[in-house]
Amino acid sequence: MASSPSFDPLHGQCTCGALTYTMNAKPLIVHCCHCTWCQRETGTAFLLNAMVESTNFTYKYTPTPSSTTTTTITATTTAAVLFTPTPTASGSTQTMARCPACLTVVFSHYSGFGSAMTFVKAGTLSEGSRQRVRPDLHIFTSTKAEWLDLSAEAERGVPIFDEYYDKEVVWSEEALERRSVLVERIRRERTENAGREAESQG
Repeated sequence: MASSPSFDPLHGQCTCGALTYTMNAKPLIVHCCHCTWCQRETGTAFLLNAMVESTNFTYKYTPTPSSTTTTTITATTTAAVLFTPTPTASGSTQTMARCPACLTVVFSHYSGFGSAMTFVKAGTLSEGSRQRVRPDLHIFTSTKAEWLDLSAEAERGVPIFDEYYDKEVVWSEEALERRSVLVERIRRERTENAGREAESQG
């Protein structure tokens, strides 16, 4: 999908610079998650996820002189990304997308939307893009690091939730409309795929 004329695309990369990406639309929402699962996965206090439709997200892998594709991780590999399935608190799977050279997690897909929705790890945004992305809300703060003070975020008007939240209340009208379009497209594609599968078995 082409970028919106009113939106300056966001760019990012992995640690070694071999895997780069572009977000061609404003994130639907930016979560700052303080759950213990995200803390373990990142090895730090929280995770910043910028959600965007995968049609508005492109990536490219270009090996660099310092990169190496040697890895012992069991995963599904494409020409550009190493996909590693990871368990989640809900019991479903999150698929992490890593640079096959430096193994940095750059984005992921959750089972609900599958590959149709991309959760960009905002810490991988490049200089100039990073400064444009801030949390729209904080979630699962009941398990946040005790030393982390969110009072400045509250003063900024950022919603803070002990657990999760109601999208219909928090998301902007534009984001809800874009999500609705995506949900309908997924529903239609699944129906079509089911029909083709039934025909092939008939």
